[in-house]
Amino acid sequence: MICLKNGTYIEWQTFEQIPLDIWVEEGNGATFYFKPPDVIPSDLITIDCTGRYIMRSLGNAHQHAYSALCTGMPQPKIQPANFLETLQKIWWRVDSALDAEMIRASALVTAVQAAKNGCTFVIDHHSSPEYIKGSLDLIADAFDEVGVNHLLCYEITDRNGTKGASEGLAETRRYLSRRTGMVGLHASFTVGEQTLKEAIMLARQFNTGIHVHVAEDSADETHCRQTFGKTVAERFAEAGMFDLKGNIFAHGIHLNAIEKRLIAKSDTWMAINFDSNLNNGVGVFSGVGLGPRVMLGTDGMHNDMMASSRTAWFSGKGYEAITPARVFQRLQMIHLYLAANRIDGNSDNNLMVFGYDSPTPLTQENFLGHWFYGLNSRYIEHVIANGRLIVREGQLTKVNEAEVMAKARIQALRLWDKIKE
Repeated sequence: MICLKNGTYIEWQTFEQIPLDIWVEEGNGATFYFKPPDVIPSDLITIDCTGRYIMRSLGNAHQHAYSALCTGMPQPKIQPANFLETLQKIWWRVDSALDAEMIRASALVTAVQAAKNGCTFVIDHHSSPEYIKGSLDLIADAFDEVGVNHLLCYEITDRNGTKGASEGLAETRRYLSRRTGMVGLHASFTVGEQTLKEAIMLARQFNTGIHVHVAEDSADETHCRQTFGKTVAERFAEAGMFDLKGNIFAHGIHLNAIEKRLIAKSDTWMAINFDSNLNNGVGVFSGVGLGPRVMLGTDGMHNDMMASSRTAWFSGKGYEAITPARVFQRLQMIHLYLAANRIDGNSDNNLMVFGYDSPTPLTQENFLGHWFYGLNSRYIEHVIANGRLIVREGQLTKVNEAEVMAKARIQALRLWDKIKE
């Protein structure tokens, strides 16, 4: 058990500030209390939070941990001219080069950075065509080692032939028979009819949803109309995907109004990724017509959800009538998604503690002003996941960060050498 003494708790939905001590239980489904237990455990951890703010921790609704070793990597000699060339010349070369050591190193780096940025839950979308079997366990074990909760899937696709698609389906079936996860698909334009059918059947078998890129670039919609005579959302609807519970559609930039209505009527959630979309030049998301089930992700760009929320506000307000409150709501919607789908690792005992010494007053009324224009992840001092202290005074408690990064640099050089071949 952990006792956070003398802190100020900020309620994540109302921003009410409550000065108090918090007693945090350990375990999935556990919670915290505003009064001490009847029996104080002998292994109690007490942290003085005088002058600190305590909030619920964050979650990332769409991540690619496999990209963690790519910062600073060599660029292609001829720069990609469009999104499809970016996939072909960069990301499909990267994921095809991954082996077990690189996958594990990438997952550890992602979990370490997520934890230090106050993110205790990551929904990840993985791809490693040359190392499929067992890849999800490597990621899950690495996340568990750091103490970060997760919901994983493997990116099933036909771009590597029927053998690759079959192996992706098999890895998904193997993983879901042992752990909670999702059925992953790359995108409509790399998934054939048979693979789509089998993926939906698999999701139905394990009572989970499909996690898939949707209309990230206009090429996805163009391919679908030319190949199948319908839009991406219409194709997925006719295949039965919208009968599933808890789908996650990533991006959704080029959805039309009819597609948005189809999605809004289903139990499908959008995961939007402003930093990545701006980097790839594919457009800016607008949630008009989609309803409230919109979450924030990072799409492999970084692991800082506070930064992701700022980009969503600064960039998104020119494309729809959003407010800071609406963007913050989208940042927190992952909690509602996980609760609705009864996913472990989302209980009230996931917290972060800020040491934020602002030059201006922080009140319930102006909290959002501080969130978007003052607070950032460098103020995070402690992070609690499932009632366990995984970051204390800015340092990880379960793994040695220096060792993780040193080993990651070795694997990064191996990856970079392979993609130059």
